[in-house]
Amino acid sequence: MKGFLKNLFLFTVGGVLYYLMEILWRGYSHWSMFLLGGVSFLLLGLINEVLSWETPMLLQMAIGAAVITLLEFNVGCLVNLRLGWNVWDYSDMKFQFMGQISLKSSILWFFLSALGIVLDDCLRYRFFGEEKPSYRLI
Repeated sequence: MKGFLKNLFLFTVGGVLYYLMEILWRGYSHWSMFLLGGVSFLLLGLINEVLSWETPMLLQMAIGAAVITLLEFNVGCLVNLRLGWNVWDYSDMKFQFMGQISLKSSILWFFLSALGIVLDDCLRYRFFGEEKPSYRLI
């Protein structure tokens, strides 16, 4: 039960932050972005739970960007292409794929992943008594 509540807390933090980030960036969001943000944040948090603390932050950021981009693509194919909800459309951008992901967004996810990884680690340390965070840049 303790693990469930921890994951629910982290999911909610990620979902709320992702949703608010969308509102600040685009002026609006969609409830599905709360779910995508929650899952993304949980997976970002698993990077240095699965890998060693010695894993360079730049590698963790690259993994985070790849994970979020893959999630964005899969969710986009479902909510935009299959269900027709039109939550987002990158079709007018350069270096996009099927209107669901773009190079610009992936680069943004690379940098935002650092914030997500550090926030997750700090929350785990502060509220759940997990290991104190420490990082290597390269």
